[in-house]
Amino acid sequence: MRIVVSRLDDFPPGERRIVQAGRRTIGVFRVGDRFYALNNHCPHQGGPLCLGATQPWLTSTAPGEVRQEDGDALVACPWHGWEYDLETGQSFLGPDEPPARTYDVSVERGKNGRIPGPYVAETYPVHVEDAYVVVDTSGGARPGDKGGDR
Repeated sequence: MRIVVSRLDDFPPGERRIVQAGRRTIGVFRVGDRFYALNNHCPHQGGPLCLGATQPWLTSTAPGEVRQEDGDALVACPWHGWEYDLETGQSFLGPDEPPARTYDVSVERGKNGRIPGPYVAETYPVHVEDAYVVVDTSGGARPGDKGGDR
């Protein structure tokens, strides 16, 4: 299943979007010019993972030396604070636990700025009868119909 999340111009760096995908929700994060997507279900105890705080990596080459990387790379579940890598879904508080599910994200150009969907507008014949405009919905199936009145 492909899900169109947003126009690129409407999704600034540092923001996240939660989108519905069937019965599940997926968090989409924009960090700089990179995008990450995670299942919004914490593997630890089922919390809303993608609603948690994000933070960058901290690295250290020696005691007392700490360096903060650019851009957020981790999300912490709001229920218990377990952190997951946005790119891989790996947890560092439960390294033997299963990772959060991740998804591929791409930026695509649509035709005229739009991506065609699977939807077909239902159409009806229109007639002018004695200065009245009339829409006829009782006719047979039209191209794209899945049968009958709706």
